[in-house]
Amino acid sequence: MTVYSAVVTTGIYCRPGCGARPLARNTRVYEHAAAAEAAGFRACLRCRPYRVAGPFSADMPRLVCAAWQLIIAGVLDGGTEAALAERVGLSVRHLRRLFLRHLGASPDQLARSRRAHFARRLLDDTDLTVLDIAFASGYGSLRQFNRSMREVFHASPTELRERRHRADRLVADGGLALRLPVLPGYDWAAMLAYLGARAIPGVEEVSGGVYRRTIGVDGAPGVLEVRAGDAPGHLVLVAHLPYWEGLIHVVDQAGRLLGVDADQSPGVTALGMDPVLGPLVRARPGLAVPGAWNAAEAAIAAAAVRAPSELVGAGAPAERAIGRLAELVDGLGTRVPGLPGGLTHVLPDLAPEDLAGYGLPQDTSAGEDLAFRLGDPEAWPAGDPWLRAAVADRFPSGLEPGRWRPWQALAAMHLMTEAALGAAR
Repeated sequence: MTVYSAVVTTGIYCRPGCGARPLARNTRVYEHAAAAEAAGFRACLRCRPYRVAGPFSADMPRLVCAAWQLIIAGVLDGGTEAALAERVGLSVRHLRRLFLRHLGASPDQLARSRRAHFARRLLDDTDLTVLDIAFASGYGSLRQFNRSMREVFHASPTELRERRHRADRLVADGGLALRLPVLPGYDWAAMLAYLGARAIPGVEEVSGGVYRRTIGVDGAPGVLEVRAGDAPGHLVLVAHLPYWEGLIHVVDQAGRLLGVDADQSPGVTALGMDPVLGPLVRARPGLAVPGAWNAAEAAIAAAAVRAPSELVGAGAPAERAIGRLAELVDGLGTRVPGLPGGLTHVLPDLAPEDLAGYGLPQDTSAGEDLAFRLGDPEAWPAGDPWLRAAVADRFPSGLEPGRWRPWQALAAMHLMTEAALGAAR
């Protein structure tokens, strides 16, 4: 787990590996950058902790996880903690108490920190104007943006832009390139194998080590590309969008899809001791559990892989599943000409009633396959054909996945990844 060391004599906090060597008696440790900032510390200029992934432990209470996902979706960009508390069915006092206990900062403090950190990365990585960065990062005004950056980084956005290193600036052949921080050891190759085996035809594709997908931005089409970074600790995301306002939420959705910021290390420790699963876990300790772009897309993918009763080849998806996905894309999506590679359609943000006519589940909390793609750490996607193949191969006498609680989703991901990589080989 990433921890941040704050030095009481300087008022600065650092990420692991920073060259600073303060006396141990002068340091305080925080699991989240926002907690260090809430305690009055500011980010180190040398190690730049805003450039690393802020881990969110996968074993957090579900109500905290649900509230955090709403923060990521922008509930606090213009809303209040009271509105957030009402959404998750808690009092404001109890919500704040849970956040302070498990994360070391209130919901408002976490939201402020993530917006400021995202803006600081845009100042480093891109040539966007300060005004564009303010609205891309979820701020309602330039004044609010300036005030927040001074509170978190003790400098104005213009001063921070002047401090960036020459090598920070990213250049893409079209689109806007920015770094997407990942936790140490993040297994990008395994994630690509997983996504490539389950790509929604016309909406997603994996080619040449790059994951591409279409998205809709207020009815207009956009394309995201993600590839390995030029150094450990980050991926590179290139966004082709009609405008940059609210970019932070697009990037957060991509991060949730790729599972980049959920700390799975407690699960790795627990599953690594299993006599059958242990060797797989120890071989790929950086394996992440993926999410979905949205609940409707998760329902589409879950319904398609549950449909077939037979497999075509060990570890490969059934042809009927791929055909079913293609039918759903044609029926639900909008064809967009001129997209790169094999991308052809954009799926809209669908309401539950839009799914009813296609035989898809309207209750997006139902079904283990669906729960897996929506981030439930205890979900076991038993209908997934790759998981069925892996279980049949390694557990011919049958399996009770409850033995791996509360890390069933991570266990399933290891088995499915092994099946997908085996099929690729």
